[in-house]
Amino acid sequence: MSINRRFFFDNARERLFHGRLRAGQVEGMAAILDRFEETMPEGDDRWLAYMLATAFHETAETMQPVRETLAASDARAIAILDDAFARGRLKSVKTPYWRPDKDGRSWLGRGFVQLTHRRNYEAMSRATGIDLVAAPERAMEMAVAVTILFRGMIDGSFTGRRLADAFSPAKEDWTGARRIINGTDRAALIAGYGRIFYAGISYA
Repeated sequence: MSINRRFFFDNARERLFHGRLRAGQVEGMAAILDRFEETMPEGDDRWLAYMLATAFHETAETMQPVRETLAASDARAIAILDDAFARGRLKSVKTPYWRPDKDGRSWLGRGFVQLTHRRNYEAMSRATGIDLVAAPERAMEMAVAVTILFRGMIDGSFTGRRLADAFSPAKEDWTGARRIINGTDRAALIAGYGRIFYAGISYA
């Protein structure tokens, strides 16, 4: 069976996207749904819902792989981050990870999950088989961004926490699932998104 796309998108449109879906939002969600159906046809729908919720939050509802700050270029994103850092608005940041290294590569946030820091690009290169160290900008490609989302959240490549730690036959922890990505930051908010996406997943 396949996911009832009409029901899914109708639910998302009305409950999360303010009554209107743009082409890019449909494209991004469809790419995630496609990957789930292709690779996990018997998978836990809660995993899919929480991955969608994560992408929804981390991409500012665009459902497209984006750069940190939503800038159109690395240079612009770096300038915005530098300004925010100088103004003391990034209190949790000790070292400006976004500044280009000696090879001119920036490790700023990219993709559906805002992959940051060289060490995380290295980890996801190993997890995905895609050389993101040589070309970090590839995290902006749709297929690559979906792969990073799935492998990072299923395998626990981001923080050591996995989707299976939050959702299993014996457990359902929508709020705690945020630890897969970023501690408890906006955990309750993203849990709410996840439940809404979950409510829209049915099968034809």
